[in-house]
Amino acid sequence: MADNQNGNEGDLHPLALLMDELKHDDIANRVEAMKKLDTIAIALGPERTREELIPFLTEVAQDDEDEVFAVLAEELGKFVPLVGGSQYINVLFPTLEILAATEETLVREKALASLNKVVKDMTIEQLLHDYVPLLDRLANADWFSSKVSACGLFKVVISRVKDDTLRKNLLALYSQLIQDDTPMVRRAAARNLPSIIDQLRENPGLSCEDDWEYVSEMFKKVITDNQDSVKFLAVESLIAILKFFNAKGDSSHTEALLAYALKLAKDEAWRVRYMVAEKFEDLADEISQLDKVVDHLLEPFLSLCEDNEGDVRKAIAGHVSGFSKHIKDASIIEAKIIPAIYTLSIDENETVRASLAQSITGMSSLLPKESVTENLLPIVLNMLKDEFPDVRLNIIASLKNINKVVDTKILSESLIPAINELAKDINWRVRMAIIDYLPVIGEQLGKSFFDEQLIDLCMTLLWDPVYAIRNATVKILTKLTEFFGSDWCRDEILTKLLTVDAETLENFIYRFTVLSALRELTSAVSSDITLEHILPYIVKLSDDKVPNIRFNVAKAYTVICENLKNNKTKNLKEIFEEKMLPSFKKLQGDSDVDVKYFANENLEKCQLLIN
Repeated sequence: MADNQNGNEGDLHPLALLMDELKHDDIANRVEAMKKLDTIAIALGPERTREELIPFLTEVAQDDEDEVFAVLAEELGKFVPLVGGSQYINVLFPTLEILAATEETLVREKALASLNKVVKDMTIEQLLHDYVPLLDRLANADWFSSKVSACGLFKVVISRVKDDTLRKNLLALYSQLIQDDTPMVRRAAARNLPSIIDQLRENPGLSCEDDWEYVSEMFKKVITDNQDSVKFLAVESLIAILKFFNAKGDSSHTEALLAYALKLAKDEAWRVRYMVAEKFEDLADEISQLDKVVDHLLEPFLSLCEDNEGDVRKAIAGHVSGFSKHIKDASIIEAKIIPAIYTLSIDENETVRASLAQSITGMSSLLPKESVTENLLPIVLNMLKDEFPDVRLNIIASLKNINKVVDTKILSESLIPAINELAKDINWRVRMAIIDYLPVIGEQLGKSFFDEQLIDLCMTLLWDPVYAIRNATVKILTKLTEFFGSDWCRDEILTKLLTVDAETLENFIYRFTVLSALRELTSAVSSDITLEHILPYIVKLSDDKVPNIRFNVAKAYTVICENLKNNKTKNLKEIFEEKMLPSFKKLQGDSDVDVKYFANENLEKCQLLIN
């Protein structure tokens, strides 16, 4: 008996340890204890996890800090196998229900995510017996937080309920939340309504006329809500409804749905107009599938372009080409859209211009070549001179679209000055951004253009005072080599790198930069160029007075050996023993510990490669 009791005490140890850790004054320790729940559950086994650990956690969920609750809520989503499988999922509900009712948003979101996750493993009988009652309790609770959580739990059950009466009751319950007295609840219900509509669309066998009567009434409640923070969510619900009817091939509701879109676009609340502008391309895509009514959206589009709120103009500016693709008549684009684009391009709000810069070049595929040159190109070229760096960067990033129809020489007259200005910007992040675009420009405009206009800029950025810029430039030169070829690298990059004047190289940062560039470029050039140009220079650097450079020489030798082996260089072993091994031996005897370490490590790597 005593042995059994001792054994039981030993078995209880994981839970006792958890209980002890959760009494700790420090919240961080209690959070860490919660992160070990799966380990505790495994140690206890499924039965004791159900009978002892879960009830204990239910008590904990009523008295601790939000940081602890958030971890607990997330961990419970992983507990289905730990409690013995899907037949025992319901034992997790009491704890998750408490957490779903807390005031802290993060805790509720974690609890909802876990509930939605575990419910997927439940049978329809379990849903009806355990989940639907939980949903009903949350939706009819007195406190707003429970109702807010309930709004996020309907989508997983709507699609699985085959009984029309039960689904009707669930939709009626959701409609009750849509009309709740508390704006926070109505907002949560409006936010989750599109996902419910999507479930009905994706499971057409479930849909009946009663379903859509409820959905229609709920949508009308949202679109007429007296709170802007609720009403603007009607836009996504409208898109979801449009998708539903598109899937059915039903255009009988087109006129009514279009009227709703026009009403939202003219709403007096700027947040509602902003959401319409933000989702305008999606609206146009769905409306255009129902019928040829997209032309009715032209005036609302132009109105949003002239909206008195900068955020609205910013949102619509990003969709100029996305909307314009639905207008088949180029003359309408020229007469209506281009003037609106020009106005946006000189908008006083720099974020509006930056947003337009991301989408304007997409217009080039919608217009005849002559029209692009005459009407669109002047706007683009002017934006390349914009005082706000993001505008110029966004234009440069999307040049590929317009380059297909515009002569490179015309474009380069404004492109090069813009790039040069960005490369000199006082903000190093702007300089970094332009580096990232250099390969794109090289690919779009070709090698001859790049050599003539941009190669000197690349070399200038290679000596930038900011290490991140120098390092990024090295990597970009390697990408350009992969694109333009080894001979280009030899003629345009290596000749400049290997002839940097001695005075400049007095600064070890420049020597290190040259070494880094050579090591990176080795992976992209031919073995002949490696042996003839790169290896001799690196061997000379093995005598450098700076240890950091010497041990990076050892690392460079490994890259060189990889290059030679990949290119199936003849007499690789002889080349290594003649050109690199003497240097390695010298580095192995170096007075610096790090140099010796990396010399030994990379010598071993090289020997494995050549043997």
